[in-house]
Amino acid sequence: MAATSENKIITKVRTPGRPKKTIKRSDFLMVRMTPTERLLIESRAEKAGIKPSEWFRQAAKNAKVFPRFTPEETEWFRMLSGVANNLNQLTHLAHVIGLTSLALKCQTLMREVDDLLIKIKDHDG
Repeated sequence: MAATSENKIITKVRTPGRPKKTIKRSDFLMVRMTPTERLLIESRAEKAGIKPSEWFRQAAKNAKVFPRFTPEETEWFRMLSGVANNLNQLTHLAHVIGLTSLALKCQTLMREVDDLLIKIKDHDG
């Protein structure tokens, strides 16, 4: 009996084992949290139907982070605090001496406060 080419079945060679993942996550990030925070994350992940690690990754990607104040902004706040202290001292003097003699100084300080508030507001923008 001679075998014909029609009887041969071509089979695809399969590699054994689990298929390789397209995204390999090889880095670790250790995070400390309270037991309450952990329960909160685990419960939210369970409600979403995903693992806590996947929930954490998604939350980190979608989180909106507000940066700390720049040195320039910190200086503005210091100046504003100093001006507020000066205004408080002038108010105290106004009670002791009289309001008419300090009106010009108070107006100058109020302009400075307004200028600083405009700078801070425009910077947030």
